[in-house]
Amino acid sequence: MNYKIIILSLLASTSLANATNFSEDFAADPATHGWQIFGDTSLFHWNTANHNVEVTWDSSKPNSYFHHPLGAALSKSDDFSFAFDLRMADITAGTATNKPYTFQIAVGLINLASASNPTFARGAGINPATGPVNLVEFNYFPDDPVFHFGTTISTTMISNTNQFSDGGFSFPFELTLNDLFHVEMTYTASSRALVTTMTKNGQPFGPISDTTLGTNFTDFSVDQLAVSSYSDNGQDPDFGGSILAHGVMDNFTITYQIPPIKNLTGGLVSNNWQMKFNSLTNWLYTLEKTTDFQTWSNASPTLAGTGPNMVLQDTNALTSKSFYRVHATQP
Repeated sequence: MNYKIIILSLLASTSLANATNFSEDFAADPATHGWQIFGDTSLFHWNTANHNVEVTWDSSKPNSYFHHPLGAALSKSDDFSFAFDLRMADITAGTATNKPYTFQIAVGLINLASASNPTFARGAGINPATGPVNLVEFNYFPDDPVFHFGTTISTTMISNTNQFSDGGFSFPFELTLNDLFHVEMTYTASSRALVTTMTKNGQPFGPISDTTLGTNFTDFSVDQLAVSSYSDNGQDPDFGGSILAHGVMDNFTITYQIPPIKNLTGGLVSNNWQMKFNSLTNWLYTLEKTTDFQTWSNASPTLAGTGPNMVLQDTNALTSKSFYRVHATQP
């Protein structure tokens, strides 16, 4: 019996040039359309009158996230952008007597499995013991109460092996209280650069330094849009920081362009051909088979994407040489 190595043929009823878009203005209860809270639920509150989300960043609390799934895992090979509005009511660094230095507030893209790991310690910086990090993030550090480095905006990407991107530190740029800041962050895979633009009350604010990936940067995998209140546990005891801040967030958007099939592999499992790949949850997938490249037939049921590690298998055992492809379509 002759078996042939599979070559993927990808069919999509919707052009891959069409990007996926998500926006949120909090006109309705965010809990009814995908937003979730991990950690301390008291840190995030939907304001029904003002149609925004009130946020407390409190480093004395456990890692906590107000987050929405993307429906895909974005990596350094994908183009994407996201934006949000932020208005600070108050912000104080060094609130813990034994952690008198500055600490960040954060908004961006996270990997929920990484960020919810009990060992995850964002405040520890480069610390392999925290496990995979996987972040694309906007951070703001108020002025350090001890060293007075100045207010700092830090845009960063952190890999699945705890590598940090290059650049991305801008100072002194202060998120002044009660002013409306709009932040837009755009990552382009071809340049490996994260570009950030900001406005303050509708006027240009910055410029904010670009962030780039070095040649040895491995990869990141992010699957949630999130407002992150990080715990101050796990820091160097001699230089620990802490923070307590309150603000409101609104008008989130994210746009990404990602192929519906990534990391395709195939092989025989008990004489049935099986395809494994990373899928998107808003796509449908069917394994198709041919012996002559003239006529194709379904070799599996049509299934909704499951995210990473989707599997499609021929329901019939192989009896002759065959070629396979995965058909991907959006409902």
